[in-house]
Amino acid sequence: MAATTPLRAALPDFRALAARIDTNGPRYTSYPTADRFRADFGQVQYRDALRDCARNGAAPLSLYLHVPFCENICYYCGCNKIVTRDRRRSGRYVRYLAREIGMVAALLGSPRAVMQSHWGGGTPTFLHTGEMGQVFDALNRHFVLLPEGEHSIELDPRRVDAARVAELAALGFNRVSLGVQDFDPLVQAAIHRVQSYEETRTVVDAARRHGFQSVSMDLIYGLPHQRTERFAATLDAVLTMRPERLSVYSYAHLPHLFKPQRRIDEAALPDPGEKLDILVSTIERLTDEGYVYIGMDHFALPDDPLAVAQREGRLQRNFQGYSTHAGYDQLGFGVSAIGAVAGRYVQNARELEPYFAALDAGELPVIRGIVCDDDDALRREIIGALMCNGTLDLRQLEQRLGQPFATAFAAEQGELERLQAQGLIDRPDGRIDVTPLGRLLVRRVAMVFDSHLRRGAAPANDGRMKGTDRPVSTVSLPAAIPRYSRVV
Repeated sequence: MAATTPLRAALPDFRALAARIDTNGPRYTSYPTADRFRADFGQVQYRDALRDCARNGAAPLSLYLHVPFCENICYYCGCNKIVTRDRRRSGRYVRYLAREIGMVAALLGSPRAVMQSHWGGGTPTFLHTGEMGQVFDALNRHFVLLPEGEHSIELDPRRVDAARVAELAALGFNRVSLGVQDFDPLVQAAIHRVQSYEETRTVVDAARRHGFQSVSMDLIYGLPHQRTERFAATLDAVLTMRPERLSVYSYAHLPHLFKPQRRIDEAALPDPGEKLDILVSTIERLTDEGYVYIGMDHFALPDDPLAVAQREGRLQRNFQGYSTHAGYDQLGFGVSAIGAVAGRYVQNARELEPYFAALDAGELPVIRGIVCDDDDALRREIIGALMCNGTLDLRQLEQRLGQPFATAFAAEQGELERLQAQGLIDRPDGRIDVTPLGRLLVRRVAMVFDSHLRRGAAPANDGRMKGTDRPVSTVSLPAAIPRYSRVV
């Protein structure tokens, strides 16, 4: 019998409260969130941001590279992707990607160190090893990829064998993220993603043989034909491979936004009660197996850097989700990629031809972004503190503000009282603490401090955004699908 932890003790209340809370909420991989980006943010603003980044010193950077190509479509997916088997398309894309890297680097001046890099998509290994080597050549000409840094890539185990894993290690990757979703054959057939345990195990074993520091896996609950006991069988299979990190995402069925989802049989989707049962039983099982609940959909083994950072109060959040290296400016390369540079957010063109045309014209392929003001920066810190480390030091905040917290955040007081009454937060003298129950609904807590949300709801979908944390609505690759999604 597993020991009762505060998190497990909170699950009955979570089950009851989650059934009553039926609202949409952001994932806060950025603040302001990407639906607030503006089309009048363009070349001038992005170039200014890069020059400011250069003037700010030699702090390490984070990079995100987006490769949009996939060989086949998964029906649940809402990522920004191009489904094709024409391998010639990737060669042209690589050339333009290298051009963009060079243009951005030129505005930064001398080569900057990179502590964190991530390749997402699409399917990054759609590029053959030689093409990936060309991208690395461009990166190494203009940046210094620190060997002690985290350099990760998303893999589709159906498209990668042990030899390819060895090639990825030789290129410099040291972390892998694998899409699994579900091992149940009936579920796999319904979502058009047939992937065996053996294929997945081959990639995991090869990654460990070749020195990868971490294996992460993605699962989705709420898919057609899933039931609690059947999803438990998938967890059994996953746990035999003992990934260092696990993400368990909720599927949101939005066929009006994503055409591939129209091929999913709505009658086969689990009802809300069953879906909640899957989530609760998954949390119970993973915590029983020794995984630490990091927050929202994320779990990690106790000695994983994410879990260590959370224990030490230094966990952060960026477009890749929870991170130990989130304090750096992030550059986004490729179609639809998002960057965070010197107090600005910036997003690239979402389609290939506009992306190519901008670079042909000697312009950066930015289509929108936002300049963050002081209030945005302060609220980003508050939301990050609550979501990552579960506490907000009000006295420290008041010293910075020069006024009482209750005065500076008068509009938030009523909602904070409601959260306290619901048991999501405690308010001891000088602090706001997220309770174990509140950790399970932490986005609901963070939403209180979203002044943009308070001023008026944004559209449920403002484009498919890449370079962000994997969505609660769909997964395979990091994307923000709708910008708003269910808080559970």
